Amino acid sequence: MGKIVLAAKITHVPTMLMSEKPGRLFGCRQQAIDGHHEIVRRAREAGADTVIVFDTHWLINAGYHINSGEHFKGIYTSHEFPQFIQNMTYEYTGNKALGDAIAKKAMEKGVHTESHNIPSLTLEYGTLVPMYFMNKEQDLKIVSVAALCMVHSHESSMKLGESVAEAVAESDSNVMLLASGSLSHGMWANEDYAANNGTFTISSEFNQQMDLHVIELWKQGRHKEFLKFLPEYASKCDGEGNMHDTAMLYGALGGENYEGKCELIGEYFPSSGTGQVNMIFPV
Repeated sequence: MGKIVLAAKITHVPTMLMSEKPGRLFGCRQQAIDGHHEIVRRAREAGADTVIVFDTHWLINAGYHINSGEHFKGIYTSHEFPQFIQNMTYEYTGNKALGDAIAKKAMEKGVHTESHNIPSLTLEYGTLVPMYFMNKEQDLKIVSVAALCMVHSHESSMKLGESVAEAVAESDSNVMLLASGSLSHGMWANEDYAANNGTFTISSEFNQQMDLHVIELWKQGRHKEFLKFLPEYASKCDGEGNMHDTAMLYGALGGENYEGKCELIGEYFPSSGTGQVNMIFPV
């Protein structure tokens, strides 16, 4: 029997990569990088052999989609930020059986989901950035789930999360589950970015205050309250991927019945107008 050994909401900002390179941004995201290292350290101690990533950089317009490739290898340059992420080489092993099982469980719930083993279906940076810091040894298997959901409800995304938990429980995999996306995601307008030191600031005080409130709710285990306003929070504070990664995470952890008191790893921080966090959801 498999199990989810660790679950977390994590950042994947590209400046984490720039933080390791000589130049103006050197060292700027060290605490976020340290957070990734701590999260994977705990997951490995708990026996993790597979990572499932809910990736808010994989855009989908119909159904749900899972990258269940058996092997991933490539050189990645971001179309969004080619100046930040370029020529990133990667190679990982997939967990096709688990990806297929998740899709089967979701279909049984009436949530149309397709599992793909297509060599040319590459990974997005919502998966690649965390794996760069968490999977240097390339020993953890990868399953990437699309979470930039354009025509989906949070309810159906939670059902997909339920399917993840059920499939994991029936597998032989020990899973680290990652919701890879920001809290608020109100990017600075292009003409305002430089004037507001955009790399290190948030675009809206309202968004920041809401982010901080959500963090406190999570710390206190007040998840029923959070879920009641998740759709409005995602909409009004421009949650990344409409926060479908977060809905999937909650579905996998029991939805409204989840009572874990979450742990902030490192610090909440603003980046390019957005609000970022590394936070463990106890399982």
